Amino acid sequence: MTTHHNQVDAQPGKHAETSEREYLERILTACVYDVAEQSPLEPAPILSSRIGNQLLLKREDLQPVFSFKLRGAYNRIIRLSEEARQRGVICASAGNHAQGVALSARRLGINATIVMPRTTPQIKVDAVRRFGGNVVLHGDGYDAASAKAQELIETEGLTYIPPYDHPDVIAGQGTVGMEILHQHPRDIHAVFIPVGGGGLAAGIAVYISQLRPDIRIVAVEPDDAPTLAASLEAGERVRLDQVGLFADGVAVRQIGEHTFPILRQYVDEVVLVSTDEICAAIKDVFEETRSILEPAGALGVAGAKKYAETRGIHNKTLVAINSGANMNFSRLAHVAERAELGEHREAVLAVTIPERPGAFRTFCETIGERPITEFNYRMADPDTAHVYAGIALQRGDEERHGLIKQLRGQGYPVLDLTQDEMAKVHVRHMVGGRGHGVESERVFRFEFPERPGALMQFLASLGGRWNISLFHYRNNGAAYGRVLCGIQVPQDEHQAFMAFLDELDYQFAEETDNPAYKLFLS
Repeated sequence: MTTHHNQVDAQPGKHAETSEREYLERILTACVYDVAEQSPLEPAPILSSRIGNQLLLKREDLQPVFSFKLRGAYNRIIRLSEEARQRGVICASAGNHAQGVALSARRLGINATIVMPRTTPQIKVDAVRRFGGNVVLHGDGYDAASAKAQELIETEGLTYIPPYDHPDVIAGQGTVGMEILHQHPRDIHAVFIPVGGGGLAAGIAVYISQLRPDIRIVAVEPDDAPTLAASLEAGERVRLDQVGLFADGVAVRQIGEHTFPILRQYVDEVVLVSTDEICAAIKDVFEETRSILEPAGALGVAGAKKYAETRGIHNKTLVAINSGANMNFSRLAHVAERAELGEHREAVLAVTIPERPGAFRTFCETIGERPITEFNYRMADPDTAHVYAGIALQRGDEERHGLIKQLRGQGYPVLDLTQDEMAKVHVRHMVGGRGHGVESERVFRFEFPERPGALMQFLASLGGRWNISLFHYRNNGAAYGRVLCGIQVPQDEHQAFMAFLDELDYQFAEETDNPAYKLFLS
């Protein structure tokens, strides 16, 4: 996957396929308020004080399905012909779009079939059924569910309701932008919009840019799913080989065919945010409102914070779209674990200390009175020991860099693992599990679909050809669990092994050269 900068300038001067006037008319005449509510635009005084700007939260998390998605779904369904309504509608979705389609169809007395991957958390399946949707569970991911939906369209004549890539859907989502201008007709510096397939951003952008061209349109994406950023950089729609799944609501590999021309014309820039920054934003909104956003729903806030920090702006009005709150309770531990890192209020360090009486105490004295958030100690050999430490910070990155300099000045070898994803997800739980005499070990991170038998399928595919020498599984309530796996692969079998991984079709990344692995586990 191509690496991108944290800000990507959009390309000006491109003309959207559908005229601006037509989109304005579609948005102004969109039929959404039979099911949707005009969500509040609320001030966030705590966050505003911290970032030195007035931050307003557009509370789409308060919709009946806890997401903006029902706007576009209803606007598309209500415009179907009577014949199409009689046949019924269908969509493939594991999340908010599924609930939006189910509720919209029920309100109009239309049968709705929702194809969901078997990995979909039960809370979301139950929600769709509660809204009247006929749930069909199929496949391990969106692609398989989408293929099943196409099959049912062919056999039963159902009408497909896309999650973002249709003018009526875009127009329905665009009513969010219409409300923002009605609710705050005064100066707005920028609006921060989460982007997956681009329906919400396209609708808001085309409306606001026509009526208030002074307002900057800022798209926000996870840095491991830069679908729009990659397409803007290439000058055309590109399909990413893989995308991160933490913010699963925007885990889309390719921007929409209808949405991209709009975004290319009207989006001023894209801000990319990390998993830690998303978790910090979830915590921020909870402290502000006592509501818990899903990861994709917190992108707008994360982007606004990063924009304010990197641009050095002050006393401006920023609007962040809180796009959804369908959060699995089991993911909260992971969010809490990572939020302090996202606020730059914690450092994660690996430090080598001498293995002798009093050395451990001396190291702790060097750290000083800083609160310790995590501490793992492991004797490495008769002469040295390794410490994996989480240390609370008061002054952010400046303090972290100063602490590392101080430790190194005292003669301690230090690795800064604060940005090391493998170390934070896996190694912190495995310190002390060093392998002795393990030859030809290669280490990979995998994402396994959360369904019965997924692990056994992996092991059966591996067969007796290669030995598993290390294994750590981590699930945070998402549709995919995270696995760190060490496999003994002789040098002359590397090519065959990589071919095996490609055929396995699980997302993976090699970590054999990761310094945290070498220090604590190899």
